[in-house]
Amino acid sequence: MTTKTFSAKPGQVEQKWWLVDGEDQIVGRLASDIAVRLMGKHRPTYTPHVDTGDFVIVVNAEKVKFSGTKWDKKRYTWYTGYTRQRSESAAERLESHPDEILREAVRRMLPKNKLATKMLSKLKIFVGPDHNHQAQNPEKLEGLGQVRQKKRD
Repeated sequence: MTTKTFSAKPGQVEQKWWLVDGEDQIVGRLASDIAVRLMGKHRPTYTPHVDTGDFVIVVNAEKVKFSGTKWDKKRYTWYTGYTRQRSESAAERLESHPDEILREAVRRMLPKNKLATKMLSKLKIFVGPDHNHQAQNPEKLEGLGQVRQKKRD
């Protein structure tokens, strides 16, 4: 008797829609849980070379938190083509593009390949409590971004 390894095929996996409330969530913890959902690692049928992940809708993206003094010390830098890098703090980015804080954190936790672009396109981030994906009937996802501690005997 031999066992066969299951390998998902593109289009074979049914993708769900999840709704996450970002209010009072720590950015890094929330982003790592969202990245797992986008990649599909929460499923027993996870296949690395196939997009088996789900869609994730995040509301209240402007109310996420950083721990410590990261609002002032964390810097986002990018190169414009001119001679020097541009830079801004996390607090400045929150004022101009609050959704980009969470999107960048999730993007950096995804694999560095072409499939990651497809996974990131399934992340829908909204500023405020409203979103325009009611037709997909997203299920509310609780417990993301929480600190997990081992139980001691």
